[in-house]
Amino acid sequence: MYTTARVASALADGSPARTGKASGNVIAEDPEMLETVQRNETVAMCLATAFARHGVTVTFGQSLPSAFHLAAPHAGIEQKAYRQENTGGAMADGYARISHKVGVVTGQNGPAATLLVAPLAEALKASVPVTALVQEVQRNGMDKNAFQEFDHLKLFDGVAKFVRRIDRADRLEDLVDMAFTAATSGRPGPAVLLVSPDLLIERAPDPSPRRANLGTFPLDRTAAAPSLVDDAAELLATAKCPLVVAGGGVHLSDAATELATLQESAHLPVATTNMGKGSVDETHPLSLGCIGNYMAVGSRTHKLRPLVERADVVLLVGSRTNQNGTDTWTLFSTSARFIHIDVDPIEIGRNYEALRLVGDAKLTLAALAAALGRCDLTARQKARAGLESEIKEGVGDWRRTVAEVSARDGGPIRPERVMAELDQRMRPTDIAVADASYSSIWINNYLTARRVGQRFLTPRGLAGLGWGLPLAMGAKIAAPDSRVICLVGDGGFAHSWAELETVRRLRLPITIIVLNNGILGFQTHAEDMKFGQHTNACDFEPVDHAGIARCCGVHGVRVETGDAVATALDEALASDEAMLIEVMTDPTAKPPITVFAGHFSEPY
Repeated sequence: MYTTARVASALADGSPARTGKASGNVIAEDPEMLETVQRNETVAMCLATAFARHGVTVTFGQSLPSAFHLAAPHAGIEQKAYRQENTGGAMADGYARISHKVGVVTGQNGPAATLLVAPLAEALKASVPVTALVQEVQRNGMDKNAFQEFDHLKLFDGVAKFVRRIDRADRLEDLVDMAFTAATSGRPGPAVLLVSPDLLIERAPDPSPRRANLGTFPLDRTAAAPSLVDDAAELLATAKCPLVVAGGGVHLSDAATELATLQESAHLPVATTNMGKGSVDETHPLSLGCIGNYMAVGSRTHKLRPLVERADVVLLVGSRTNQNGTDTWTLFSTSARFIHIDVDPIEIGRNYEALRLVGDAKLTLAALAAALGRCDLTARQKARAGLESEIKEGVGDWRRTVAEVSARDGGPIRPERVMAELDQRMRPTDIAVADASYSSIWINNYLTARRVGQRFLTPRGLAGLGWGLPLAMGAKIAAPDSRVICLVGDGGFAHSWAELETVRRLRLPITIIVLNNGILGFQTHAEDMKFGQHTNACDFEPVDHAGIARCCGVHGVRVETGDAVATALDEALASDEAMLIEVMTDPTAKPPITVFAGHFSEPY
């Protein structure tokens, strides 16, 4: 029999084990080991087929675990190699959000594993199912201070729903199923599997009888109790000013169609949170747009705030009722009654005591629409015309307010001009992606959702900078036939420049728009507001982002005047290759953030 540790050493050292051609390769020197690896009769192959059983066709990873990545193609799984684990985790996140399949990211032990913490934390807070496969040190080196050894169980405990080490081949399929179940069931989120390289090249155990595919989400749909659904329907039917607020859980549940049915049939106005953007068609006469912490002058919903504040019954759907989504919990009337649909019972009542509709949004919204159909909706029908008129006037006022700034030529360029030009060119099937901070607000406030379920991806779980580009890359891999447009600021983009090479290598035709104002915008303006000055960390030296793109093989152009934006966008959106547009923007420009109101001069 072969020695497992000897094979693992060869694989861990990066030797081409499958060919056995490297000088001094122990696998090449042992015919039995070589035959086992070449025929893929290994635990690694068993692991790959287990992942494939759950619908995995793509993994985001570098070389390790090598044995897994070498076996995976034989199970129909393609490796998409990133440059850095932080962005690799975000790619898996973006892929999962669009595909409704578990995103899989792999990483090496030690420093590489630590770089997965941030994207897994985002996935945990944003409820996105991502499974991380992380290589450990060899089993005979554990607790000996082996090279890059770290306690990964403790490392990932706070950022994952499920963390386990696979230490026995005969339990592999059990643990894989548990990981995928954890990721896709209940409130979705990340799971982590740890595996040592020496285990991966052992002979595979006897075939498992397991056949289930647990890799799509939501895995188990459950509806809220029928009696409570009837109570909710009666509250909405008899309310004076009801309002629906759709959060990211609508997209996670694939419940946009059911929400649209409820909106139309029950004559209910619908607003969305940042992550709920696109869950309703914003051209619908009962759609307000995004509400939250950016409802000052220049916001689509600025003049619609009174409609939100006078709501006496608020239906929350898949919402965390977090600080940004509620304008620091000041948005709703203190006398309002709440109904909350959520798969996570802990979120219901966290900030607003509510009628508890614990269940999947898709099933529960369908049940609620049916229950409302049995109610007397005369009041809702009578109020509809007035609501539509109020929303139309509010949105119209916004368009008139931003018309001049959105059409300015010359430079530095106003971001509103960029967004107006982009909005004119967006198709209902396009996917818009943004980095955290200002970028998220620019797309959510200025781009229009033109169909039910259109996707606008933003990292709003933890709102970390640098995740815009990798989220867009994952989205494009999940939806190759959709145009993907990514908006980032120069501050956030600095976190992920290196992945431009990955964009080129993977041939991902993404349109990347970099708003270059030479500062950390949100931080600068927040510090100026609070302290009358800002720290020197907010100011950057000039950077040629278009030049960086060209150095990575991506077509890059710089735009310095407003009248040149349209031409650059037309070129990028018509191209079948990636293109980066660097827009030199006004450093005084800021989105309509509510707390900034009155502290700065307005451009309108």
